[in-house]
Amino acid sequence: MNLLVCVSKTPETTSKISFTDNNTKFNSEGVQYIMNPYDEWYALVRALELKEKIGGTVTVINVGPPANDVIIRKALAIGADEAVRVNAEPLSAAYVAEQISAYAKDKSYDIIFTGKETIDYSGALVGGMLAEMMDMSLCSFASHIEVADGKITAKCDIEGGVEVVSSSLPVVVTASKGLAEQRIPNMRGIMMAKRKPLNIVEPQEAKELSRITAYELPDAKSGVKLIDPENMDELVKLLNEEAKVI
Repeated sequence: MNLLVCVSKTPETTSKISFTDNNTKFNSEGVQYIMNPYDEWYALVRALELKEKIGGTVTVINVGPPANDVIIRKALAIGADEAVRVNAEPLSAAYVAEQISAYAKDKSYDIIFTGKETIDYSGALVGGMLAEMMDMSLCSFASHIEVADGKITAKCDIEGGVEVVSSSLPVVVTASKGLAEQRIPNMRGIMMAKRKPLNIVEPQEAKELSRITAYELPDAKSGVKLIDPENMDELVKLLNEEAKVI
């Protein structure tokens, strides 16, 4: 099978978030970055499992600057065969999808994996846009997939339950929690990653359909009020008048 996994770089979850230039730019100073967990733990690992079971190759692709190479090398250390970096800033979900589509359109991929979303923007947009641009079927929020006889069967998370879908290949899959289990790169994988190809391609011209105009932080969490367990009347009053949940 010819498998493509889209990976992205996100801030580590404990990083302190702030903005500059009148809240129009993300402040990256002092921020530690990781591979987006939905891309790494679920999309990449499930692609590797399919390769090990059926055979084929796994390629990872990232849209980003040279600083992203360390993230891409981790994907190679986990087991990907080769990697591609589109040498451009990821301006928007549509821009990222267009760059990946431009690279992948003539490569005959059987399955293109993405994480269901990134943990910084949580947009869940790239997978659907990519499927449209590639004229491929889409299995979104997949928590389980099986591939046989040129078809994929997927269990996809939906509101209040699970939907079972089937599609012929090729297909785009957005990976949700449960699709695979995280793999930690071992020393052999880390050493082999240094010899695996990381191909740099220049971006295609694309329209900027959207842009970020401003960021804002959520309101700070208020302190916790402790109520004496014997004072139920006070608890009910606060839940009604302040929390407004009853």
